[in-house]
Amino acid sequence: MKKLIMATAISMFALSTSVTAATTIRIGHGANETFHLHRALEKFKEDVETKSDGELKVQIFANSQMGPDREMIEGVQSGMLQMAVSPSSFYSSWDPAFDVVELPFIYPSKQAAFDTVYSPTGDKLLSRLNRLNLQGLGWMESGVRHVSNSARAINTPDDLKGLKIRTMKVPAHVKTFNSLNASATPMNFGEVYSGLQQGVVDGQENPIAQIYAQRFYEVQDYVSLTGHVVTFYIPVMNLDFWHSLSQQHQQVITASMRDAEAYQQELVMAEETAQLETFIKHGTQVNSLSEEQLQLFIDSTEPVRQEYRKKVGADIYDAWMSQIQDVTSKS
Repeated sequence: MKKLIMATAISMFALSTSVTAATTIRIGHGANETFHLHRALEKFKEDVETKSDGELKVQIFANSQMGPDREMIEGVQSGMLQMAVSPSSFYSSWDPAFDVVELPFIYPSKQAAFDTVYSPTGDKLLSRLNRLNLQGLGWMESGVRHVSNSARAINTPDDLKGLKIRTMKVPAHVKTFNSLNASATPMNFGEVYSGLQQGVVDGQENPIAQIYAQRFYEVQDYVSLTGHVVTFYIPVMNLDFWHSLSQQHQQVITASMRDAEAYQQELVMAEETAQLETFIKHGTQVNSLSEEQLQLFIDSTEPVRQEYRKKVGADIYDAWMSQIQDVTSKS
């Protein structure tokens, strides 16, 4: 009996030790649970927990539960939060170099954008996050941004004249739309639907999946496929927390993030056509731009690109553009 009690006690102690030894990674992001980002992070969670044999646990907090993006990033820097997944443009508040990722009309295709961030030049940019006490874990898709509004189809920059277009609170995005004759109106993401519904703003700009997930098409009559900016999320981890992990656990996290990124891209490709069809069925008009029309937008935003060449530094800007040209020539 004593041996049985002793064996039971040892077993219970081992169980409690294994439970308490699990390391929890809390992740914050601003999208809702139906958005492809969240679903990709759910895959990340599943893979991390499985590959680590339960030694790593992942908790995901969507819908800005951990605060707006800047607050989440600061939380990761301080160690209050282990991970955040925020738009790459937000990191430019600490390092202007990150502005180069989301400049208008710099990528000839979404594939070129991915090939650029997944390159030595992209890796070099991510490494700059270490100066901010952050470990960059990769690049997750935010999407190609398009314009929606309730006034008219957008085929040329002149069509944007006089329209109040909600943008993210990103200076490069604001400058882009002001250069296109619109009145750029930065607004918190959670306020956009009501702002469109009440006419506070005439339109907004977001990827198709985000327009769908947030149901913006319900309060917009036109979606114009301008493709003006390709945007990414950068998942970051507190640098001290990262270094506290074993090499094996770091490899689990890195591999799981690569798989989550690939899974997310598959989701976007599989769902975008159906999402556009939903817009049309709802009565929202969808229009594409010809090459000639697109060139008008490219020409109008050239001053923005040149301004940011000075801001981010000619060396960083030129290296990024050279990388884009290189991947494009190989495709």
